[in-house]
Amino acid sequence: QVQLVESGGGSVQAGGALRLSCVASGYSYSRDHVAWFRQAPGKEREGVAAIYTDGISTYYAESVKGRFIISQDKAKKTVFLQMNSLKPEDTAMYYCAAVYSGGPWYRPRNFAYWGQGTQVTVSS
Repeated sequence: QVQLVESGGGSVQAGGALRLSCVASGYSYSRDHVAWFRQAPGKEREGVAAIYTDGISTYYAESVKGRFIISQDKAKKTVFLQMNSLKPEDTAMYYCAAVYSGGPWYRPRNFAYWGQGTQVTVSS
């Protein structure tokens, strides 16, 4: 059974940084894409970044380019999201998603498994 466990969220002031982690288990992790999504209250879930587990391809939402970095430790089946220069508008629940079925990486419906989420709050 595929499991995704996120950690690393918290409360920071604007301009600060956080590093999120997503540990995957229960499947091969190979030839997949793992993505980070976020959802703020009253808003739709949106794709933040994604990474191809067998290569170096990464993808970012325009709103986080230059500030966030997605990376992985393949041996540990762990994906990281380094978030720098955080803004109040980055406040959301952040989710890890895996088992990608194809199509746009930023569409939640293209991922089969989800973690429980980790809260990120950025104050001004």
